[in-house]
Amino acid sequence: MRFQSFLIKYAEIGVKGKNRYLFEDKLVAQIARALRSVDGTFEVWKTTGRIYVDAKTEYDFEEVIDALQHVFGIAGICPLLQIEDNGFEDLCRQTVAFLDERYEDKHLTFKVVARRARKSYPIHSEEINARLGEAILTAFPEMRVNVHHPDFFVNVEVREKINIYTEVIPGPGGMPLGTNGRAMLLLSGGIDSPVAGYMVAKRGVELDAVYFHAPPYTSERAKQKVVDLARIVSRYAGPIRLHVVNFTDIQMYIYEKCPHDELTIIMRRYMMRIAERLAQENHCLALVTGESIGQVASQTMQSLAVTNEVCSLPVIRPVIAFDKQEIVDVSERIGTYETSIQPYEDCCTIFVAKHPVTKPLLKVIVRSEKKLAEEIDAKVEEALTTAETIEIE
Repeated sequence: MRFQSFLIKYAEIGVKGKNRYLFEDKLVAQIARALRSVDGTFEVWKTTGRIYVDAKTEYDFEEVIDALQHVFGIAGICPLLQIEDNGFEDLCRQTVAFLDERYEDKHLTFKVVARRARKSYPIHSEEINARLGEAILTAFPEMRVNVHHPDFFVNVEVREKINIYTEVIPGPGGMPLGTNGRAMLLLSGGIDSPVAGYMVAKRGVELDAVYFHAPPYTSERAKQKVVDLARIVSRYAGPIRLHVVNFTDIQMYIYEKCPHDELTIIMRRYMMRIAERLAQENHCLALVTGESIGQVASQTMQSLAVTNEVCSLPVIRPVIAFDKQEIVDVSERIGTYETSIQPYEDCCTIFVAKHPVTKPLLKVIVRSEKKLAEEIDAKVEEALTTAETIEIE
């Protein structure tokens, strides 16, 4: 069956009060952007409490649903029959025809759920339920009414036009992109950071990303892996500016000057410093990482506290309390897992200490960093000025 329209349902936006129109407008814009990747012409428009997508040309149903399921802010997608109000008998006739085409097997149970948003409509909701249900049973004697656990609902919304739909395809939920500022994601080639980026984007946050590259110890293929991950995340998060920072000289200098059990935490602190500089230059309001408490030595509570000390911007850690399997489950669902497990090392794994400190003391780490004073600032500036920016669509 080919649907001419889709009703787009949202959730949280509905409680935004006088500012709701701002969120609706962002959602309309994001839907229109997502549908540009689909063959066909579509009109996205809104009315009080509802957003619609109308197909103006031929299109592929699965492609449209896939595109809409990547738009944060959408709670449900309803393939829709929308009809003019030509009287109740016409409503019954068109609903029966809709169900006949929609369901080849008629041995099903149903429940009619009417909502009379236009109060001037002469028939009340409960009467619509009863009379339309009777019309369906007359047309299809094999069907039965089940008010508790039906196989499908016949949803009828009486507005300026009348909406009829029987399916609500889940959307990704969340808030529309662009409603909650911009953040800088520290993106590695692992499993966790793409999931963290996805999760914060789901709250309406637009993303920049920074990747720390360490040639020749990390290959161009490792860099391409991160570009591929950013591209997958961008299907949900919109365009991403990926800043590729050459971290080799900084890592080698830290390796030469600092105790090896402190390498990971000191390198991490310099990554955060550089990420914050890039964030401020790109009008980001926070940093985002894929850290999870206790997962590795640099992610103990003590290590996180020492890492945070170098940042003035908030550090958002969306997966902080997730088990590894929970993170993997999300990565599989959003399509990043298979790319993340490709065997290309990033700079964090290449220079990991054999026995890293798990409970670092801030005063000890600060004292060790003083050994870097002679050259580290110049190396950081060089890394920033030579950073490559890749526009990910």
